Amino acid sequence: MTTFDSRENAFEAKFAHDADELFRLHARRDKLLGHWAAEKLSLTGTAAEAYTAALIETDVAAAGDATVVKQLIADLAPHGVSADAVHAAVADCLVKAAQQLGAI
Repeated sequence: MTTFDSRENAFEAKFAHDADELFRLHARRDKLLGHWAAEKLSLTGTAAEAYTAALIETDVAAAGDATVVKQLIADLAPHGVSADAVHAAVADCLVKAAQQLGAI
């Protein structure tokens, strides 16, 4: 194996690792967001867990934060939660998720 092949394999492994870490970070953030939103929606128990799972699935299916944020705003607006509060919760949950995963 040449040095070039070794470097290429190392870069591919790092890319795969980084992609996995980003996926885990977003999944943890979405779980925290789901619990936060469920509390705002007065959901408990299995209903709260189902809402959280649906939110995670939305992020995985759409592969983007914008879809999750739009979903949260649509679900929470009738309950008096502003778009600014949703955006703040997204940022806060991202920081908490990174701390829980040891990323920061």
